[in-house]
Amino acid sequence: MASEVKGLIRIWKACGYSLQGLHAAWRHEAAFRQEFTLTLLLLPAAWWLARDVPEFALLVATLLLVLVVELLNSGLETLVDRVGMEHHELSGRAKDLGSAAVLLSLVLVAVVWAAVAWVRFGPG
Repeated sequence: MASEVKGLIRIWKACGYSLQGLHAAWRHEAAFRQEFTLTLLLLPAAWWLARDVPEFALLVATLLLVLVVELLNSGLETLVDRVGMEHHELSGRAKDLGSAAVLLSLVLVAVVWAAVAWVRFGPG
């Protein structure tokens, strides 16, 4: 019977696996690199645009959500490719659905950032 890793050691190992995942995304996924770079560029803009801490948190959360969705999409695409590289309708649909999720997360960024900018700079 194999012993189960518990406690702080499990947390430490989980952090290591997470860092491996981030490294793999950076190394193999151009979209992740672009979105990560955009996040880094927009962080100072979020600090400038936000009127208070909750607004800043909202702006940053939308950026982080894009990265989370991109990581999930990349994992899905990797799994689909692992199963088989030949064209299959369901494989294509799975990849398209993941891509749609990324698109919607980017739309969310645009809507939230525009709304915050409107409240700050719009008429009224």
